[in-house]
Amino acid sequence: MRVFCHYVPCRAGWVGPTVLLCIYGFCSMMRPIEPFLTEFLTGTYKNLTTEQVTRQVYPVWTYSSLVLLIPVLLVTDFLRYKPVIILQGLTYVTAFLLVLFGSGVHSAQLAFFCYSIATAADVAYFSYIYSIVPPSYYQRVTSYVRGAILLGYAVGALLAQLLLSLGRVSLYCLGFITLISVSVALITSFFLPMPKTSLFLKGTYSAQQENSDEDTHSSESQDFFIWVKSVTAAKHVGTMFRGLILDCKKCYSSVAVLFFCIWAATGRCGFYQVTGYVQLLWVYMQPNNFTAYNGGVDAISTLTGAAASVAVGHMSLEWSVWGELVLGGFTFLIAGAIFLMDLTDNIWINYTCFSLFKTIYLQLATICTFQIAKMLNRRRYALVFGINSFVGTVLQSVLTAIVINTHNPLISFQFLIYASYFAAISLLFTVRGVYTVLHMKCPAGGNHTPKDMRIFIITVIIYYSSNRIKSICRHCTFMYINIFNQSKSGYLSVCRQQDSTN
Repeated sequence: MRVFCHYVPCRAGWVGPTVLLCIYGFCSMMRPIEPFLTEFLTGTYKNLTTEQVTRQVYPVWTYSSLVLLIPVLLVTDFLRYKPVIILQGLTYVTAFLLVLFGSGVHSAQLAFFCYSIATAADVAYFSYIYSIVPPSYYQRVTSYVRGAILLGYAVGALLAQLLLSLGRVSLYCLGFITLISVSVALITSFFLPMPKTSLFLKGTYSAQQENSDEDTHSSESQDFFIWVKSVTAAKHVGTMFRGLILDCKKCYSSVAVLFFCIWAATGRCGFYQVTGYVQLLWVYMQPNNFTAYNGGVDAISTLTGAAASVAVGHMSLEWSVWGELVLGGFTFLIAGAIFLMDLTDNIWINYTCFSLFKTIYLQLATICTFQIAKMLNRRRYALVFGINSFVGTVLQSVLTAIVINTHNPLISFQFLIYASYFAAISLLFTVRGVYTVLHMKCPAGGNHTPKDMRIFIITVIIYYSSNRIKSICRHCTFMYINIFNQSKSGYLSVCRQQDSTN
């Protein structure tokens, strides 16, 4: 095992660790079965019903991620990332083995529990490279490792679409390709070099360890040796938690960082909710004998999102001034795209709206990522990423509980909730963005706009935005009351026919 830990010397250069991590990221994300996973579970392969998948299988991933995220975050830094990356590869392999060879609801739930462990370990993948690469290469390697996972997902989705549309292969074949890909990722993870220090606890534990070693050599009894070790470990744990609390205060004391973190957490929640349930919406909307193009849509939206992310990195914009307003405006486009997905009955319009949604989200997530990284010490990036992921998972659990406990039988009703969710985020960031622009561009004094005028403009924006959202919600409420009454009357008529036949 020592050979694996020093396969690439940490100080010999940044190329070796970066290449290995990119290979791991590409293979772990190249999962051709995922764009058609709902069809695989609800079709003749597993014979699960749509209600079982919606209410019993998919929520396991959300709730398990909520429970596992904080422990994985703490253990990740303590174990110095590599063991957690190996665990991630192992749980990916286990999850897809259960998907392929398991049967029934409980097997699917166990598979999604393993999948939640893997997704919770994402913090190790994104934090590992900062502990192994010199700071001068941070920006470059970040683009490489993010590009690797986006490219892997796009290649997997495109390969799935080509094999299904042209090769007429079965979904089982896509599952086996996925299993092979994540197995290659697991093998690659063993060859990653082991970091010598962590990002949070750099130097704290080593100094205490040296002191404890000196005390150990001078002690004469084994009991005293154990006591010294336990006291040192307790001091180390206390120092770690105190350091984490102080780091949290420093990270979120900046209002600008706080708002970008809010969007990162809330946007992550909405993104995973939409992408997690959109396949059920497509199955519901697809006409008979229709060839699904889920993989092609996923591939195109991922590639366009990656291109938009790269384009954002080259834009010369004063992001500290205009960033929040950009987030608010483009989040409104996301809300509109999801709302149109809810209203339309055309599968092609739905595909187009989803591509627009995913492209915009990846672009805005990139803005939040580099703004947070720019304002923080690199040592605290993993901590902020983990906390943002945890907050997003908490919100995702709340949304999931709301969705699965609604009595409306239509899957499209969920997307009305998601559209309203993004509309609320858009309103918050639009108001905050207008305030930031007026505050930064129109300072107090001189002939510039006074503070009272800024408050008046923000009040007007809130008033008109709230009225517009109220009208949309009122229209949607009446529409869904009519739909629900129609579905209820149809259900009652079927029941009466069954009673009459009995």
